[in-house]
Amino acid sequence: MTLLFLLLGLGLILAGASLLTDGAAALARRFRIPEFIVGLTVVAVGTSTPELIVSVLSAAGGHSGMAIGNVVGSNLFNVFVILGVCALIAPLPLTPQNIRRDIPVSLGASVLLLALCLPLSHRAATIGRIEGAAMLLLYAAALWYTVRTTPRTSGPSDTGRKPRRLWFTALMIAAGLGALIGGGELFLHHATLLARRLGVSESVIAITLVAGGTSLPELASSVVSLLKGKGALALGNVLGSNIANILLILGLSAVVRPLDAGSVTLLDTGAVVLSTAMLCAAAFTFRRRELDRPEGVLFLLAYAGYLYVLLK
Repeated sequence: MTLLFLLLGLGLILAGASLLTDGAAALARRFRIPEFIVGLTVVAVGTSTPELIVSVLSAAGGHSGMAIGNVVGSNLFNVFVILGVCALIAPLPLTPQNIRRDIPVSLGASVLLLALCLPLSHRAATIGRIEGAAMLLLYAAALWYTVRTTPRTSGPSDTGRKPRRLWFTALMIAAGLGALIGGGELFLHHATLLARRLGVSESVIAITLVAGGTSLPELASSVVSLLKGKGALALGNVLGSNIANILLILGLSAVVRPLDAGSVTLLDTGAVVLSTAMLCAAAFTFRRRELDRPEGVLFLLAYAGYLYVLLK
């Protein structure tokens, strides 16, 4: 029954994220907000909403290992599994914005996570409210810089599309939020029960099972984008999600309640830095500006190796 409730909670989370994203995008179109800004904000954050709900609810309930482990596992899944699978389907092109902006920012956020989770002689491994607020400010700055440096010609035009009625849009947003919160509570409760029954830490369950489940929106949107011939969009979605996971989601979670990072090991946060460093190496050390099939295989093998060390 625990697995059944986990799947039910996950289904509510994914349905809620879809409703909330569609409703917010419709609201933005109604008030004539440019589509490229909608894509960079509403859609990018929308695919990270499952991680946001799980981590914030975990933090509020005092489950720091679940909150941080969910972000760590999601970022690893995003790079190693999603980009690995996409690269096996078709080579992923690296745009100038990916190379000069998105990958360096993602690497910087990963190094910041590693630094915050390291226990030092003068402090425990914690992410307090001050650090959380600073991470939110960094995310706002990164978002502002992204908006300023992204071409405004991206995405199809909404001209001629009849806007949804305002009451229906509001209903979509409210239903999405309700499904997210209810599904998040259900998913978190039964994930914690599963961890106790299996005798493993909450962070391990979060890094593996929870992270894989909450990363399904990124997997679906990236594969669909690739099949539609928009490989750069698939890569940008993953990078944007990873940045939001660390700076926005962990920042907000720490503001809600300071996070104890003691249950997340150097192996976990080091693997996050390694995943982004491997992506950085693919972008800067090879003449071809794309992720191809051999690199996709390497990413998937790296993830399998990490799971083997984590679970053995």
